Amino acid sequence: MAHELPDFHIPHAEKIEWMIETNGWALEPVPARVDVDPPVPGYAYTIGFPAAFGFPEVLVFGLTPAATNGLVGLVADLLRGGTEIPIGVELVGLFDNDLRCVFAPVDGDEFGWLTEVATAWYRSTDYQVVQLLWPDRNGFLPTEAGFDQRVRPAQPVIGAVG
Repeated sequence: MAHELPDFHIPHAEKIEWMIETNGWALEPVPARVDVDPPVPGYAYTIGFPAAFGFPEVLVFGLTPAATNGLVGLVADLLRGGTEIPIGVELVGLFDNDLRCVFAPVDGDEFGWLTEVATAWYRSTDYQVVQLLWPDRNGFLPTEAGFDQRVRPAQPVIGAVG
């Protein structure tokens, strides 16, 4: 007699609720879309940062969900510890080796379609999002002329910089 495995399928909203209850926030990975023009690289974003930390949701393009989770977890730990993270300016210290990054504000009217699950969670579009811009191997940000052109498609800049 074969034993049936229990059904581990949990509705998506329940998964997000569980992550928020457990961690204070959830990470929503989104696979790349090559069926649209221009293609959209894979990305992930947080749900729950405003309530947990008084900080916008964070969206990161071009990293694996595991890498994004580790990076956003670091940001969450800093915020939880009382560190104030400025928005729209270059920062040093989040990444190793004094590499720079920027939390760039995203226009929800133009790019809200990228965070549909957060919109469904909040039942509103009334929340802020910042894009975490990360440097290439040489330390250049995607807004700089020296940024490695081979990785540019992985990290489109949708946040306001400068």
